[in-house]
Amino acid sequence: MTSRSVSLTGTFLLLAAGGLAACDSGDDYQDEGFYCADANGVIVDEDYCDDDDSYHPGAGFFIWHSTGYRSGYPIGHKLPAGGSKFGYKDSAARMAYGLPPTGKIGNGTIKTSVVGKGGSGSGSRSSSSKSGG
Repeated sequence: MTSRSVSLTGTFLLLAAGGLAACDSGDDYQDEGFYCADANGVIVDEDYCDDDDSYHPGAGFFIWHSTGYRSGYPIGHKLPAGGSKFGYKDSAARMAYGLPPTGKIGNGTIKTSVVGKGGSGSGSRSSSSKSGG
């Protein structure tokens, strides 16, 4: 009977360890904030990153993103260090982050459940944080 209880205890420990590892894999999911900004990371009106808008020239503007960005930064604010950027017309990059492949992306958009860098998001919430300017 002793060997049987040891075997069951060992099996239980293996199952418990596997369960903990499965729970730990959720750390790959992160919230990612998105802003329209110039090459220096200074936020501009989101219309400058709208590839469907022929009124505003989009040259020199990018969609900046980071897990450290929160919603609510005003136009003219320099984004915190550590973000990355991609061209506002880069539909593949947009879709990789769960954003629409074309059109305007509101400043301060937060995508939830982004899987690491370049993963796809499963949901989003957007806050309109336009300031005059």
